[in-house]
Amino acid sequence: MNTEQTQHITNLFQSQKKFFASRQTQSIDFRIKQLERFKKVLSEHTDEICDALYTDLGKSRQEAEYAEIKLVVDELDYCIANLEAWAKPVEMPTVTHSSGNEMLSRIIHQPYGVVYIVGPFNYPVQLTFSPLVGALMAGNTAIIKPSENTPHVASVIEKIVNEAFVAEYVSVVQGAIEENTLLLSLDFDYIFFTGSPNVGKIVMKAAAEKLIPLTLELGGKSPTIVHKDADLNKTVERIARGKWMNCGQTCVAPDYIYVHESIKDELIQRLKAHLDKTYPDTSLGKIGKIVSQQQVKNLAGYLTAAQDKVVYGGNYDLETRHFEATIMDHVTWDDAVMQQEIFGPILPFLTYTDIDTVLDEINSRPKPLALYVFSEDSNFAADVLNRTTSGDAEINSTLIHVGVHFLPFGGVGTSGMGKYHGKYSFETFSHARSVLELK
Repeated sequence: MNTEQTQHITNLFQSQKKFFASRQTQSIDFRIKQLERFKKVLSEHTDEICDALYTDLGKSRQEAEYAEIKLVVDELDYCIANLEAWAKPVEMPTVTHSSGNEMLSRIIHQPYGVVYIVGPFNYPVQLTFSPLVGALMAGNTAIIKPSENTPHVASVIEKIVNEAFVAEYVSVVQGAIEENTLLLSLDFDYIFFTGSPNVGKIVMKAAAEKLIPLTLELGGKSPTIVHKDADLNKTVERIARGKWMNCGQTCVAPDYIYVHESIKDELIQRLKAHLDKTYPDTSLGKIGKIVSQQQVKNLAGYLTAAQDKVVYGGNYDLETRHFEATIMDHVTWDDAVMQQEIFGPILPFLTYTDIDTVLDEINSRPKPLALYVFSEDSNFAADVLNRTTSGDAEINSTLIHVGVHFLPFGGVGTSGMGKYHGKYSFETFSHARSVLELK
């Protein structure tokens, strides 16, 4: 990175500091108008977004419109409609001071200031713009760094931001490690990072040096438990949708299946049939692209290490970055595919007869971002949730919770910290200031 770029980033940061100090973002009307403007510009670039997502990640038009654009637009509508109510001071119970004077208590929500948002590659529009909605709703300014691994999408993101906002309010910095390192050295008032745990540690360390509050949205190996009484028709469709959307590159995708031994063979056969029906010729190239050739090699390494355990799929094309929907059976925790988050279209199967053993195994490992349980017995499902910890969880479904704006979304432990979406985004990007008035 040259001196000119360094100076540009530094000047940009200082201009946002000055803009925030002008207090223009304090106005609720200002915030709502900016969010409405954002929605309009975002919607106008639907075609460009979809084209870029296809180029970088091979996403279908249908998937791109729903998972990347509609979810953000829906959240914008929800937040615009409720912002005024959320921003009102919260009156707390009135008590009497020991002096006999009345005390009035309230909580006011104040913006932090200048926010740094680091976007990921897997859902580069949704997971960059959804945090931005929260930051602006709370009255902050924002500097965004999109993922360098999806360059065409990053270019469209910058175009949208430049059309919707002035640079001293919201701006985009393109780049990779050098640019991120420089940005992390600045005195931001809040940091919001979505990405891998390894990079999350770097971000958290930089924030700790300056005591900057932050949110980390990371990942992990999200387990899926399929009990012997599960409705297999629903289970197959919902696991397949959650696992193979975006070619498996979803932070809350089912990472592996723990299935009751008595129904394992039938579940795998039904999944194979579902895949054959969904991709009648071949799934290669029809479920999207892996983000990089290096990641294709990483995924291929899991199969090479246990080729005899591949029972469906397994083909890939390094040049085009396509990777087939793949199922592995007879997997154990010693296999390479179980050593870290897969982040690809490979679905390993483990079996159980005793749920206690399964839960002990899950609980002995880092806390996942999501946990899924399929069972027609509500008591069984409740017991699984009561005896495990994860960022979030679903019963008889996968992935849906991410798009539900009235639920908080986020990790716990190594899968992240902090929650957002809807009202929870407003709270995340606001400082809750207690105010006491003595009469």
